[in-house]
Amino acid sequence: MGGINTDEIEFLVELLEKYPLESLRRIASAEGLDYYRLKRIYDKYYSKYLVVSATYNIRLLGLKSFVGFLSVPSDRLIEVAVRMTKNPFIGYVNPAFGFKNGLSVIFYVPKDQVKDVDEMLSKYSDDFEYYEVWAYPPPEEPKEWGDWELSYDYAILMDILKWDARTPMKRIAERLGKTRPTIRYMIERLREKNILIGFYPLLDMNIHDRGVIGITKKLDEEVLEKFREYEITVGYLPGEGYLLEWLFSSKEDMGSKILEFSGYVEKLLIEYFEPTFKELNDNNKRTAFQRMVKEDGSGYRSIVEF
Repeated sequence: MGGINTDEIEFLVELLEKYPLESLRRIASAEGLDYYRLKRIYDKYYSKYLVVSATYNIRLLGLKSFVGFLSVPSDRLIEVAVRMTKNPFIGYVNPAFGFKNGLSVIFYVPKDQVKDVDEMLSKYSDDFEYYEVWAYPPPEEPKEWGDWELSYDYAILMDILKWDARTPMKRIAERLGKTRPTIRYMIERLREKNILIGFYPLLDMNIHDRGVIGITKKLDEEVLEKFREYEITVGYLPGEGYLLEWLFSSKEDMGSKILEFSGYVEKLLIEYFEPTFKELNDNNKRTAFQRMVKEDGSGYRSIVEF
């Protein structure tokens, strides 16, 4: 955490929530800020501790989201993580210890390949459990999942915008071999199809280096108010309950955190956000869509072929 001023990060996050794609000069002018102060803060934190990222409605892309927990011996964590992060359907992998000792995983599965999840995870461990996870609060009525119905160029574009939505338009156009008006058209088409939800600042795990993950059958919403001073996320596990994740620093007392959170969940583990795993996850995430999708744009590759 050395050198990080949380007030400056919060200040930058608030600005980028309002002006996710605007230039620093336009932001400074609109807010009446000193441009050079803003640029100093931006250069200090942007791309190192936060980035503006595109958010997609993966349901319309035919993808389902899962969390998984795998038992893996401590001396094989890196080996298994390296293999897993060659699979573009794996969102992230981190060491985790608790009700499963090994790895915590987020992964995405094409709707017609859900039957293959056990086969995919068994390549990495013979002891695992996983849950489909939805955003919280869940929709009142489940909706139909879509399909990949775009050309392969859209997979490349979506990767760029997911990695850093503030990538200059000129650079995106050069990467895709298209004109800037064509890139703008493609982005607008993603909006019109409701695939592109928007652009939002995303804090990097460098800010927090530990997490407590808990699973509970019933959710007491008072827990959200009780722990409002923490970074906390909630996921809905259809037919299973809820997933809670608290993010914090290793400088805090881990034992007290476990005691504090364990009263609200039936299952609990500690997740570690380590630099080696961050590098593996980042390398995988940077080109995920373009490796998920077949180059002829006809649909997704198999989750078990990696």
